[in-house]
Amino acid sequence: MPSFSTLGVPENLVASLASRGITEPFPIQTASLPDTLVGRDVLGRGRTGSGKTLAFALPIVIRLKDGSARRPRRPRALVLAPTRELATQIAATLEPLAQIAGLRVTTIFGGVNQHRQTAALDAGVDIVVACPGRLEDLLGQKCLTLDGIEITVLDEADHMADLGFLPGVRRIMAATPVRGQRLLFSATLDNGVDQIVKKFLSNPSAHSVDSEQSPVAAMTHHLFTVGDVETKRDVVHHLASGTGRRLLFTRTKHQAKKLAKQLTAAGIPAVDLHGNLSQNARERNLDAFSSGEVRVLVATDIAARGLHVDDIELVVHVDPPAEHKAYLHRSGRTARAGSGGDVVTIVLPEQTGDVRTLTRLARIAATPQAVRLGAPALTALVGQTAPLVTPASADVQAAAMLSAQVRSDGRASRGGSGRGSGRGGEPRGTGAPGRGGPARGGAARGSASSSRAGATTRDGAAPARSGSAPARGGAAAARSGAAPARAATPSRKPAQGRDAVSQFPAAARGGSGRNGLVEMSTGGGRRRGR
Repeated sequence: MPSFSTLGVPENLVASLASRGITEPFPIQTASLPDTLVGRDVLGRGRTGSGKTLAFALPIVIRLKDGSARRPRRPRALVLAPTRELATQIAATLEPLAQIAGLRVTTIFGGVNQHRQTAALDAGVDIVVACPGRLEDLLGQKCLTLDGIEITVLDEADHMADLGFLPGVRRIMAATPVRGQRLLFSATLDNGVDQIVKKFLSNPSAHSVDSEQSPVAAMTHHLFTVGDVETKRDVVHHLASGTGRRLLFTRTKHQAKKLAKQLTAAGIPAVDLHGNLSQNARERNLDAFSSGEVRVLVATDIAARGLHVDDIELVVHVDPPAEHKAYLHRSGRTARAGSGGDVVTIVLPEQTGDVRTLTRLARIAATPQAVRLGAPALTALVGQTAPLVTPASADVQAAAMLSAQVRSDGRASRGGSGRGSGRGGEPRGTGAPGRGGPARGGAARGSASSSRAGATTRDGAAPARSGSAPARGGAAAARSGAAPARAATPSRKPAQGRDAVSQFPAAARGGSGRNGLVEMSTGGGRRRGR
């Protein structure tokens, strides 16, 4: 089998990949790199998790590393992605390679203030990873030009089509030089993606290593039928209680938030990911899940595409998706890059017919099993369960850790970030409490002194620098005086926030993450997302 070296990847980049445990190329990389590295346009088709990101990241870095000098507002490579989460993860893959080559990478997407993005462009960047909407906004403001683009990549082009981004994609592609190299990666070529290929790719080399429609051999599918909503709730809670990473999908944002709240209250720390969260909250929650501070992520289909977190051992369709493509994309969060994984679909009696059609279209062979709490099939799948974290103990511990932090740095009375973006990059209106009371956006309704949960800090101190607890009540971070910032976490990796001495306040009932913490979806938080 070819190695990265024999495919033409420079040795310093090969060493960087090896340091991250990437020693052998995946099929899509083996197939496409010989063409991309010599400058050909490429059309790559493959399922999610097949290694497409590295298949275009390497050609970008290799092409630009010996090129022209960096210039303000004039990037040399552009990667278009459909979602903020995918753009962030693409940039995370690119950055270690770009750093070795002396290149700069920045991300551009909506939902956040554009100041940092324009500041990065003004300073000069080589590679821009962008979502189409914000990129078009900045182009209209003359914040950058695309006439210096040497290589353009469209990732998850079919998902951009599903989201209605193709008109913007066409305008952006038309603004890049015709002579530049263009790479398009997509699971399918329907919904207008084929027109993009015909118009903007010149005699592309096509590589299809695996269809998105074909099931993964290492993925085991389970259909668990339940008799009623109460049984479903018990089964879902038990599935979430294992020791490995779990990703639970719901159909709506409200259901994701509600389920994360219920799990946390039951002693299973969970974070959520959906469109009603601010960008900072999304990043904090995803980082907590990726780093292992919590093991359960409850998400809508926003996480079904482009989300890559290693070692997700179980995906649960709490609510079956509406169509089979969504099922495959959701399920593709496990069994990635050759690893194994299990996928469970919970089926209520009225959903039986729809799920039968869905699995047939997805070409999934699974026999329905009736389960309830304690069923052998359920117990065998979950295996060892993690210790529960009672919300009260987590509140008290978070308050104690906060008091220790405040005493150690002596900054309890220091004001917050006020109107602008603070040191931690928090959004407007998240200032920390000052000497006399909460700053603007502070915990007016959920202060520690009026906590319905009764959990207070030892000295009643408010958090320094990291912002106050959220307004609109219901947040345990506010009820306990707020939990400590991530920087105060000891170097020992927490035991996934599941034991009584965890450094992650996983069972805190609420909090919008305004103080730099993970935003627990336990009710009452702000709805600022898009």
